[in-house]
Amino acid sequence: MREKLKITEGIFPMPVLMVATYNEDGSVNVMNAAWGTMQERNMVALNLTESHKTVKNIKARGAFTVSIADAAHVAEADYFGVESGNHAADKFARSGLTAFRAETVDAPVINEFPLCLECEFIEYQNNEYGCGVIGKVVNVTADESVMADGKLNMSLVNAIAFDPYTHGYYKVTERVGEAFRDGLKLKK
Repeated sequence: MREKLKITEGIFPMPVLMVATYNEDGSVNVMNAAWGTMQERNMVALNLTESHKTVKNIKARGAFTVSIADAAHVAEADYFGVESGNHAADKFARSGLTAFRAETVDAPVINEFPLCLECEFIEYQNNEYGCGVIGKVVNVTADESVMADGKLNMSLVNAIAFDPYTHGYYKVTERVGEAFRDGLKLKK
């Protein structure tokens, strides 16, 4: 028997994405965004309202970065979601994390998060079905600590996922199968 659940904001797992921009004064701003995905191979879609300081910064600078939050920095990642850049201009400094300028876009890369997508702002969409930022991924970087044999090893990233049903964070670390191969044995 199945039980009915309350309709909630999403499905599990939802990525915990750190969207980073520069403020008007050049200081770093970061927000936690669970409502984001790849729209195409090189296009990011982030479901963000225009009231976010991050969206204002993206529009002003034409760029942003998206980092994958990791288990080692859960408190900082959550802080970027509970504190608004509209109210705390120094929220990144308060986090204790560090950043450097992205190689290809006018946005910061957060040192402590091991995987980062550098994005050019394409457009802001707002209609009856939702709103959000669309960006083109122009560069992807990974810290050497999450590389193995010249390839990204997602198990080493220790990415976290957001559970919208209980508001928890979960580690995503163990590889359990091979995409586009394991299902072939069922194909007739």
